[in-house]
Amino acid sequence: MLRTDPPHGRVRAALATIVLAALGVALVAPSAHATPSTSLSVVAAPEVTWSACRDGFECAAVPAPLDHGDPQGVQIRISVIRLPAGEPSRRIGSLLVNPGGPGGSGVDMVRAVAKILPLELRASFDIVGFDPRGTNRSTPLRCFDTLDQAIATLPPFAYPDLPDEEEVQRVSDDALASACAQYGGAILDHMSTADTARDMDLLRAALGDEELTYLGFSYGSVLGQTYANLFPSRVRALVIDGVVDPVAWTTGHGEEAVSTPVGTRIGSADGSERTLDEFFRLCDAAGPDCALSGNASGRYAELAERLRAHPAASTDPVTGGAFSVTYNDLIAVTVGALHAPFTWPDFASFIVDLEQQLSPAALGQRLAVVRTGLGLEAAAQEPSPNVVEAFPGVTCSDSTNPRSFATWQSAADSAEARYGRFGRFWNWTGSVCRSWPSSAGQDRHLGPWTAPTSAPVLVVGNHFDPATPHQGAVAASQLLPGSRLLSYAGWGHTAFFSAGNFCVDSHVTRYLVTGDVPAAGTVCEPEGSPFGPTSAATPEDTGARTAVTAAAVPEAVRRALHAR
Repeated sequence: MLRTDPPHGRVRAALATIVLAALGVALVAPSAHATPSTSLSVVAAPEVTWSACRDGFECAAVPAPLDHGDPQGVQIRISVIRLPAGEPSRRIGSLLVNPGGPGGSGVDMVRAVAKILPLELRASFDIVGFDPRGTNRSTPLRCFDTLDQAIATLPPFAYPDLPDEEEVQRVSDDALASACAQYGGAILDHMSTADTARDMDLLRAALGDEELTYLGFSYGSVLGQTYANLFPSRVRALVIDGVVDPVAWTTGHGEEAVSTPVGTRIGSADGSERTLDEFFRLCDAAGPDCALSGNASGRYAELAERLRAHPAASTDPVTGGAFSVTYNDLIAVTVGALHAPFTWPDFASFIVDLEQQLSPAALGQRLAVVRTGLGLEAAAQEPSPNVVEAFPGVTCSDSTNPRSFATWQSAADSAEARYGRFGRFWNWTGSVCRSWPSSAGQDRHLGPWTAPTSAPVLVVGNHFDPATPHQGAVAASQLLPGSRLLSYAGWGHTAFFSAGNFCVDSHVTRYLVTGDVPAAGTVCEPEGSPFGPTSAATPEDTGARTAVTAAAVPEAVRRALHAR
């Protein structure tokens, strides 16, 4: 999110990737052309050979057809991890988990959180994570020889705010799309969510389950809805949390596919603004427990205007590299912080540090605190697979977006006029899909989204979610016959476990174990405020919350938060 001054090109380029996924949800769109076949060949369940992979986990590489329409053709591998059920006598089956992104690693998420999930889930299910095709440890989409080469294609800002930046974005998008068209290989054409849903059904059968039990966050809600509509008779229990409206994600309504980018269609700018208003309200109400209290909204607005004219200088506390914090960066950092309310006190202090024009070293230290609060302090040392390619590889296979660059520019102007400060940020998310190879997404699913499922789907939505606003959950619940909406009247991206809310956690856990849905109209109230004294907080509470948040943040965002 922070732009470095030359020669620190890595930070400079990594900034743009915050747009890709700050946030647990991917907001992009691809070339429109293909409607998936509804009569693909049946693939026999493969045998799975598990091997121990530390701390009680088991790992495997499961074969799957590159093209599910040609099950005997080229095979790819799906990387899978599981933590076996804690009480075999109570075992129900497998619980498959997807953390979102798209491009997030289900393997990494399960390793991070499986042992701190509610005890009823650990006792009753093998907790299973997998890396979707084209990403991470599964057969990956690779368009470059090295990560440095991939990052070098990205623009030197978080998102384009001015006309000259928009032109830089266009050149960057074309370079990335061209590299993937030339070097991406066959996996490029088979990375749609529908392809992954078919892989998931293959995993279900390989794991020995007659029906699927699934927990999907953010983009994982798209995967869950796709599975439910492709395999409606195989749903045992399916939870989608932080929900994307599937119509907005794929085609939009009316003529939106050719006029409005998907990042704008799904309402994230509105969700971000509403959540920021809650940050201001709660901060002012907290008084001395929030560093920015006392007209928090006005102080933020004044700082934003100052950064437009005069970026703040900062220094990375680890490398010593210099970088600047621009207005664009402030918006990107804000969106990231809004995802995790337990970081809001540190974020408020970061705003005050910017307001007071602290020294570059002090400002860098504060940013490091925010990064640590999001669970991203170790990201620079973690392996970074195909973080640049994975996100567009999936999302550009799924969704229909404008192909005219002038339309993107016009849509950005309209989004800013309608939604304010976050309109441009979300509008430009996934703009590489404008020029993404048209061959991608040959078997994608564009609807319908109304298949009656063999069991009710549980749809979970926050009232104040900056990335997947509540209306996405409402829309999904209205599309899926017999589904049940569970609302959380709180803040942040996704609710189950990450919000630490007993009401949400108990309803979701009960549903996954027993199949019982909450009463119609159930709304879980937040437990207190993100602001307040912390002396009574236990390290275990903080660690669990951080682990969930870190697992849900795509690798591209982790990199963006590190100045190198």
